[in-house]
Amino acid sequence: MRKIGFIFFAFFLTISTFAEEKDSTTFRAYLYNNDYEVYLNINFYDENIKVPGQELYGNLPGYLGKKNNSFCWVITSAKITDKKTATMNLINDYGSEDLTATLTRKNDSIYILKQESGSTLKVPKNSKWQKIPKTIELKRRK
Repeated sequence: MRKIGFIFFAFFLTISTFAEEKDSTTFRAYLYNNDYEVYLNINFYDENIKVPGQELYGNLPGYLGKKNNSFCWVITSAKITDKKTATMNLINDYGSEDLTATLTRKNDSIYILKQESGSTLKVPKNSKWQKIPKTIELKRRK
């Protein structure tokens, strides 16, 4: 009887681990920050996101956009490091600046974007450049 219990436990553990590894929703999302009027449109699984009006870039893991503006930071590569964290490389749409950032899922609706190295993330605002803090909170659109 003890053997059957162990086999059942091992089977359950294997199935639950497999399910966690196969998660396909954590890094497929539209995330936004109202304070800076920026958003992330991402799909790190299929890497099939196109930047509106800039389809020249083709399919991508995603991009960071600015509300009411065509400027964006293109995500050139993304790697899911664990079930809650991904690392990504971004370039601005001019190709003149690049940076590495991590995206961490805090809970079902909150993510943290943290700039790790490279250029400072900045977006246009009122004909000037607005620097985005090294760490910002993004909310998942439901």
